[in-house]
Amino acid sequence: MIVVTTNELQGYRVVRTIGMVRGLSVRSRSVVGNIGASILILFGGNIRLYTRLAEQARQEAFDLLVENAEQKGANAILAMRYDANEMAAAVTEVLAYGTAVIVEETR
Repeated sequence: MIVVTTNELQGYRVVRTIGMVRGLSVRSRSVVGNIGASILILFGGNIRLYTRLAEQARQEAFDLLVENAEQKGANAILAMRYDANEMAAAVTEVLAYGTAVIVEETR
């Protein structure tokens, strides 16, 4: 699966546009993790607990995006983007989305 953030894919031509595909992940830290992170917030700096949470949520959303595109028969995703929102305290929603297409190499 080819995934790009651009609207076109150099060296390929779109032979069919399938449409919007997406992957959604909602994650939270444990109560213990949140307490530990709250203490770290007081001192500043990188809060690795939340960094890992964000990365896991993005990776899961990306994997679900690719799975959704594959189920629809796509071999590429154009204009891929992420969107993230905090749904509640320490609950993060990450949406990965893009346009599923079928591409062929140009020769």
